[in-house]
Amino acid sequence: MTADKARIARQFIDAIPHARALDMKITEIGDGFARIEMPYAPHLVGDPQTGVIHGGAVSALMDTCGGAAVMSHPASPAATATIDLRIEYMRGATPGQTIVAEATCHHITRAVAFVRAVAMDDDRDRPVATATGAFTVEQTS
Repeated sequence: MTADKARIARQFIDAIPHARALDMKITEIGDGFARIEMPYAPHLVGDPQTGVIHGGAVSALMDTCGGAAVMSHPASPAATATIDLRIEYMRGATPGQTIVAEATCHHITRAVAFVRAVAMDDDRDRPVATATGAFTVEQTS
């Protein structure tokens, strides 16, 4: 992957208001793979009794990570949008722990990129959620 694609993907993610509000940080990106971290924060809690992060924050993390993976793929243009994202929640994230999403763009056609993603806390053997998605691919002329 070119350094330009990585820079563009980082700038794009940094410019998304919800990504900034959730304090998302790209920790690895390249050749159709992205890893983004979202630290635990009290304002992201969905259930005050348990302290578990709201599922919407987890889905936003996985969606953003999927888009970054598409943007970093060698066959992809610099921009994309989500067409479809199916998320399977397996358990609540452990309160106080950073959530890490990893996404891989495993196939690209002329119009669609296909992604698989996983969200984890410190227990890497028991995912918080998994996702499959489809993202737009806009061909440049």
